Amino acid sequence: MRVKVKRWNAIATWFWVANDENCGICRMAFNGCCPDCKVPGDDCPLVWGQCSHCFHMHCILKWLNSQQVQQHCPMCRQEWKFKE
Repeated sequence: MRVKVKRWNAIATWFWVANDENCGICRMAFNGCCPDCKVPGDDCPLVWGQCSHCFHMHCILKWLNSQQVQQHCPMCRQEWKFKE
């Protein structure tokens, strides 16, 4: 018995692999986007700190710019350094 495929529709999904499901700053899902963005994906990437906490890039940049003296992780209060 032979089968002839007449049409095939591929469907793909993606998701961020992070240590949590939601951003610790905006509380929005990582598979979505931050409140400043309309479309999730490369325009709203995730960033990790050396402390291993993960945030939307736009959220952590706003947080760091709001800090006056030293820049700390909003979750553990360690000095914030981007993970390389």
